[in-house]
Amino acid sequence: MSKQPSAVLTPLALAVLALLEERPMHPYEMYQLLLSRREEYFVKIRPGSLYHTVDRLAEQGLVRAEGTDRAGNRPERTTYRITKPGTAALRTRLTEILRKPIREYPIFPQALSEAHNLPKEEVVALLTERIRWLEMDVTELDALQEWATARRVPRRYWMVLEYLRAQTHTEATWLRRIVGELADGGLVWQEFGPDGCLIPDHTADEGIGHDWGTEVTDDVLASLKRGGATPAGQ
Repeated sequence: MSKQPSAVLTPLALAVLALLEERPMHPYEMYQLLLSRREEYFVKIRPGSLYHTVDRLAEQGLVRAEGTDRAGNRPERTTYRITKPGTAALRTRLTEILRKPIREYPIFPQALSEAHNLPKEEVVALLTERIRWLEMDVTELDALQEWATARRVPRRYWMVLEYLRAQTHTEATWLRRIVGELADGGLVWQEFGPDGCLIPDHTADEGIGHDWGTEVTDDVLASLKRGGATPAGQ
């Protein structure tokens, strides 16, 4: 997996350009349409951020203002249209994202990597609660897929729900296993004293503690990728 390149387009910018590929519209219409299509599953949608994104795209020449209109006492609304460079930028960015995995740095893996700073019982309780939330997400995603299938919505428009469902289900399954191993002692955890303070991890004295990653040099990683064995202590 490669590191993330300097992104020309944010996820919200991609969503805006994709909407304008359908037809010209004003930002408030974009906001309402994104919400009604439930695209908040994979892009954070905030009115202020959306208006700022449209302004940035206009500055970059990827969209252009086409005119304004007013309905009743409402403020004037500017309608935008995607430009040819905007269409090219949209397709280029989609191609980059679909072609090769990139590191997106979600926050949950970071929390997992530092979870040993909490007592085992607390981690079990927290992950058990997370599993319940994930199970509710799976139920909702299943319901949406059933609804779309029953109404013969072309699958290309909602196949992302299958991806989200698989990802969510896989995470929940893995977390159940981790919770089970914590409960039965299969996963040895950091010890804490009666006062709640960490008890020093003496495995670190053997060079196999929290800084294990420092032992995995570029050469070692290259060897591992080739299937080579790395002697203990190397």
